[in-house]
Amino acid sequence: MTRLFLLIFSITGVTCAGIGVVIALSSGQDTLQPILAWAAGGALVGVAASWVIARKLMDA
Repeated sequence: MTRLFLLIFSITGVTCAGIGVVIALSSGQDTLQPILAWAAGGALVGVAASWVIARKLMDA
């Protein structure tokens, strides 16, 4: 399951972090700290999503 989780995270983590950066920039926060915070938050969402997806795929 760990390999599947890491494979899925390589896609979802980057996607969610990128969405976080877009949210930060579109809301007018254009300095380093907010961009990094939004990217880290997006990556955490990607971890949770990857875990759920990997578990559902392993159970199926």
